[in-house]
Amino acid sequence: MEKDFFAVIMAGGVGSRFWPVSTTQHPKQFRDLLGTGKTLIQTTFRRLSAIVRPENIYILTNERYEQLVKEQLPVVKQDHIVLEPVMRDTAPAVLLAALKIQQKNPNALMLMAPSDHWIEDEMAFKEDIQLAFNACIGEDKILTLGINPTFPNTGYGYIKYDKNQNSGIKQVEKFTEKPSYAKAQDFLKEGNYLWNAGIFLWNIDFIIRSFSRNLPEMYQLFTQNLNVLNTSGEKAFLQENYPKANNVSIDYGILEKEEDTVFVIPASFDWNDLGTWGSLYSETDKDEHENALLNVRLYAEDASGNILSSANNKVMVVEGLKNYIVVDEEEVLLIVPKDREQDIKGIREKVQRKFGENLG
Repeated sequence: MEKDFFAVIMAGGVGSRFWPVSTTQHPKQFRDLLGTGKTLIQTTFRRLSAIVRPENIYILTNERYEQLVKEQLPVVKQDHIVLEPVMRDTAPAVLLAALKIQQKNPNALMLMAPSDHWIEDEMAFKEDIQLAFNACIGEDKILTLGINPTFPNTGYGYIKYDKNQNSGIKQVEKFTEKPSYAKAQDFLKEGNYLWNAGIFLWNIDFIIRSFSRNLPEMYQLFTQNLNVLNTSGEKAFLQENYPKANNVSIDYGILEKEEDTVFVIPASFDWNDLGTWGSLYSETDKDEHENALLNVRLYAEDASGNILSSANNKVMVVEGLKNYIVVDEEEVLLIVPKDREQDIKGIREKVQRKFGENLG
């Protein structure tokens, strides 16, 4: 059965909330944000390799990152690096990957996972994924892993499940995208809501049939010449047709229309999506004054609760600074209060408009 397990690592995002470390040219999934000696995508690939054979793992990314993938994951074959010629949302990417895998193995079970998440208990992760794979065998089901919420986060999507089910796999009742703070508080009180981690599993036959029903134009676009997939003609086919695909997420295009077949497993592992500087702060070792140091040698007086990052292990001298994000990259120095981290994406856009697109 292991030969039927496939995985697709989604690695096309820019990670603009991690600017200026994460940029269009070198986004966060290709960086060692946690100081482990491995980039986030390398860590994700290693984690999945404990479940899925390395030769069955695909990397789905933008064509501008092809060389970064080859440098960081040299074991991945060329036809397993799926290159988007233009940026689209997740649905076109998922369909393309599913069709490529189906050509290799029509009995395949497919895992879709982000490239830039942090998971500590990898054994628990493996057990949850195995449970989900087993539940998808021969079934018209979509399985997702949900994270038990620890606070009313308004930056995550939420999954409501049937609280009357006692099994480890629960029927999904509703998806909610990024609720208000009050709504998120209500979700936690109800007790049957999970954070959406963006990890999905299905069997190939079912997900492709789902696309044919729910996104028929996209399905027709990508299936008009299936023989070119996994061949040297694939790139030209995608150059011509991929830009014609609708910009739609897998959540909206498929999951919301297949709610009767969507199930969730409450994850048994710790998880962090590493979506913001604040989320990185919570996973990083701190000094005695709760300063998180990322590639920095710090001399501090009356400084606490800061995130301090540099491009080249620079000596930082800080006095009287509390709860700030300080990021010193080659061309950009960013100094922002931690409680304003949600403004960083907008700041990046303003800097690009004033000083040039190359700074983003």
